[in-house]
Amino acid sequence: MKGNVYIETTIPSYYFEEREHPQFQRQITREWWVNEKENYYLYTSEVVFAELESGEYPHKKEIITLLSDLPRLEVNEEIREIVEIYLNNYLMPKRHIGDAFHLALAFYYKMDYLLTWNCEHLANVNKERHIKIVNERCGLATPHIITLLQLVTEKEEEDV
Repeated sequence: MKGNVYIETTIPSYYFEEREHPQFQRQITREWWVNEKENYYLYTSEVVFAELESGEYPHKKEIITLLSDLPRLEVNEEIREIVEIYLNNYLMPKRHIGDAFHLALAFYYKMDYLLTWNCEHLANVNKERHIKIVNERCGLATPHIITLLQLVTEKEEEDV
């Protein structure tokens, strides 16, 4: 059964990454996009497009094109209210409001996974309990917040 996956900004940006340091993330992102993405229902949002369009990326046009066919989750007043709750409960620093929007969108639309390379603010096990507590208070389901390393299809072993 295919799961619903919210793709946030770091995934397409790492697909076209040129810096030396994150070569591993670039390689994993490209391999996952080619070999795994068809196993899931992928979604993104206008927040992702706004972050991509306002950022300085060497391959901005290609990054935006990579996501252009994905359905976009809409930001509504309820999501804005959830973002305020997240900020007021210190789930995200106010200067990283985009990350609060990614959380709110994934949770509001009941995604199975929020897919990210952002391990500081999103895929951070040290924040997981706090996120779950705040979401329970809001009546929101908490999807798995994971990196691409955790969202791969299990391969059957070949007989030797």
